[in-house]
Amino acid sequence: MSPLKVLFVSPEIEPFVKVGGLADMVGALPKDLVKMGHDVRVVCPAYSSIKISDDWNARDTPLGVEVGVATHWGRTWESHLPNSNVPAYLLEHSQFFDRPEVYAGPWGDHPDNDLRFIFLCRGALTLCLQLDWIPDVIHCHDWTTGFIPLMLNTSMRNSPLRHTATVFTIHNLEHQGYCDRRALDFARIPVSEFRPDSTESHGKINMMKAGLYHSTKITTVSPTYAEEIKTAAGGYGLDAVLRFRAADLLGIVNGIDETIWNPATDPKLPHHYSAANFGGKAGCKAALQKQLGLDIDPHIALFGVVSRFATQKGLDLLAEALPFILDRMHVQFVVLGSGDPDIEQVFRDLAQKYPQKLGLHVGFNGNLASQIQGASDFFVMPSRAEPCGLTQLYAMAYGTPPIVRATGGLVDTVEQFEEGTGRGTGFKFKDATALALYNTIGWACATYYDRPNEYRQLRLNGMARDFSWGASAKRYVQTYQWAIAARRGEKIAGQA
Repeated sequence: MSPLKVLFVSPEIEPFVKVGGLADMVGALPKDLVKMGHDVRVVCPAYSSIKISDDWNARDTPLGVEVGVATHWGRTWESHLPNSNVPAYLLEHSQFFDRPEVYAGPWGDHPDNDLRFIFLCRGALTLCLQLDWIPDVIHCHDWTTGFIPLMLNTSMRNSPLRHTATVFTIHNLEHQGYCDRRALDFARIPVSEFRPDSTESHGKINMMKAGLYHSTKITTVSPTYAEEIKTAAGGYGLDAVLRFRAADLLGIVNGIDETIWNPATDPKLPHHYSAANFGGKAGCKAALQKQLGLDIDPHIALFGVVSRFATQKGLDLLAEALPFILDRMHVQFVVLGSGDPDIEQVFRDLAQKYPQKLGLHVGFNGNLASQIQGASDFFVMPSRAEPCGLTQLYAMAYGTPPIVRATGGLVDTVEQFEEGTGRGTGFKFKDATALALYNTIGWACATYYDRPNEYRQLRLNGMARDFSWGASAKRYVQTYQWAIAARRGEKIAGQA
């Protein structure tokens, strides 16, 4: 197999800037692809929150991006993803990216998000030309990159990038990048593309829709989510588009970077442990109980939560069920997150009412997130929708069986526990109700207290699973080859 040239374009990349799981994927998958022999590079905006250290060098040649009525000039910083040979580029432009936030501030979404991310799209393509490096495929991520396939099919169809294929990954279909028609003018896209089978949706431009219609191939982050988004209930208005593109759509489960998420080496844990020696996990539990003001009890079942406080994540279900759980079950909860102010307030009130049983930290804290994974006996994810989810993968890798609602990637990654056999890696429930969550947590408690041998096996089962990017990286290479052949009008070896 000949090495491929692949460009990742993303609004966020771990460890430079992170809002959600998208950043984890873009920070990890390229490393595995490079190990397989491919030439992979990544591009991201240079937000002011990114610290430009000595590891970064500014390119001598300025970046002239053909958007708007006149060329917009920016600067390119170059380095590598940490501990890898993956070249990384940050596109600097003071008007669009000299702000710490990625998508939104305290007031809501940035009103110029359409212009900002169109600059990213055209800037990434311009950088390829400037580097004289023409990728075989560009891997685009979510609505912010939806104009890349559109540009390649229209204004840049006669450029040196004309044979470059695109793979467009949907991380969360709920966010689609609606904007005004000015986006086409700014992107220098023909007005004829303002139509329902290209960019138009409800009288506006839909940047996600542009990516779905114009990309060569489409992926999303789990097989079950790929099916859900083709339905009216899960398609957020784009289900008809996805059914139209169904032959070019597939779901590939995300992986995790096991060099980072490993309880035997994670520097954020106060004690290390492994499947062969769980002693350090007990130490992590005691340290977290002390840190959050809970009773230090090695025997009580400790449930962890790391999540946005949002109805999509089912945190309202947990808020509704938690008073009954804390009143009736011998448990402790540790909760880390922020989001919906009403949900936040419910958890604040519960933490005041149950100070010895509920430890709460409102906000984001990466060290505490790892410590909760390492210390907890169970990890709770009652999501109404979850394209893939990563925290349940981290939990299993840390010997912390997850409790999840059966949706999206949670279906594909968590195997239901079977009493009496010890099979499975966690607990799944179907109905998005507080009662279903309450009963499943009760089931987990009964397993913890009444069937300790089966509980220990459950932890070992999760830790034995391979959640690395290896298998998924091979699927992506196959998808890239499929996309390249389709773009160039070629047949893939072995196909009729």
